[in-house]
Amino acid sequence: MRRRLTVARALVASAALVVVAACGADESDDPSEESPAAATASAAADLSTCQADATALSPPYADSFPAAWTFPPETTVFHVEERGTTGTIVTGVSSAAFDEILDFLNHDAVDAGFTITDGETEEDDAEANWTADGYTGRWTIRKSADCPGETVIQVLATATG
Repeated sequence: MRRRLTVARALVASAALVVVAACGADESDDPSEESPAAATASAAADLSTCQADATALSPPYADSFPAAWTFPPETTVFHVEERGTTGTIVTGVSSAAFDEILDFLNHDAVDAGFTITDGETEEDDAEANWTADGYTGRWTIRKSADCPGETVIQVLATATG
């Protein structure tokens, strides 16, 4: 019984950390002062948008976003948010399988010049930091909680030079 209470307390503490991290530890009201990791954790776009409801945007997505970046097939890019010196966040939703999207980002994006510096993959989400000529960034993918069979993709790009 004591072990169960310890495990339960650890789970509650972990959940609290996740909530705090998702809300961002930065108390600033200016999104341009957030760190890149906090920028992708905060709500850059409505992550409940399903592909059928997304209005597609055409590249180039922003002057401050790398023109060489391509999204996986079956992706509808629907939101761009420029956050000053923090960078630009581009959000899309895809009907491609999560594993196909992960494979695309780990191989096709790398082949296009976006070098992964670190990252992690879990069952329902994955993320990685990357660098490219004149940019640093982070991509995140997560299975949609609201749209069965769809995956939300967010890419943060910050110009380095």
